[in-house]
Amino acid sequence: MQTYFFILAALLYLGCAFMPSERRVPISAGIVAGWVLHGGALLSDMFAPDALRVGFAVMLSSTLWISVAAYWLENRNFSLDSMRVLVLPVAAVAVVLPSAFPGNMVALAGKSDWFLAHIAVSILAYSTLTIAAFHAVLMVLQESRLHTRPGPAAQSGWFGLALDRLPALLTMEKLLFRLIAFGFTLLTLTVLSGVVFSEQLFGTPFKWDHKTVFTMLSWLLFGLLLAGRRWQGWRGRTALSFTLAGFAILLLAYVGSRFVLEVVLHRVLT
Repeated sequence: MQTYFFILAALLYLGCAFMPSERRVPISAGIVAGWVLHGGALLSDMFAPDALRVGFAVMLSSTLWISVAAYWLENRNFSLDSMRVLVLPVAAVAVVLPSAFPGNMVALAGKSDWFLAHIAVSILAYSTLTIAAFHAVLMVLQESRLHTRPGPAAQSGWFGLALDRLPALLTMEKLLFRLIAFGFTLLTLTVLSGVVFSEQLFGTPFKWDHKTVFTMLSWLLFGLLLAGRRWQGWRGRTALSFTLAGFAILLLAYVGSRFVLEVVLHRVLT
């Protein structure tokens, strides 16, 4: 049953991704319906009595579930319709991944009461910085469009018109740094809790593995970006490059490493 819900949510996401932007009400309703199905099936799949399903597919699906909600809310305050074609197709793929790559169940017995809180904060950090990365891609496209003279075909395309309706670049930049600041705060909490309370959370002492190294590198990049913005006025291409690089490294930290271990090396992780 969960698989059918995942597939239906994916179809709703895809349908809404490519609807004409004029159909705002059906698009909004379709996204909400897909999001509810996605969340219900995901929560049912992740949680069992005294156990939690983990894995790269579950993490990615959870991240995109929250990212879809963030996009939907952000689009109600600002005209960000062009983000649909970036977020929703990726979410459509992510939503069906747990059916193909279920990961494994981790027993919660013996885990700290803060274990689930640590997982939730880390997913929120991933989700916020994922939306920031999509936002940065939109800004790259928006800036490129401003410096080129589009032909008649580009002018008539819905995506080109949606880019033209984006807020001014300065407004987009403010939104980007707001997302990065919030995501960096959540990522800081994730790093601190993982380092300081590793044994209580995971039952093992803290160690420098690939996941930790990539997470710390991403944290440093985002922290450096915010510091550069605060004291050196970094903006434009510099800010976008730092954002996309930081997100790519963060993606490798858990999703990428788990994919290699689970799918390529066929290791069962706890």
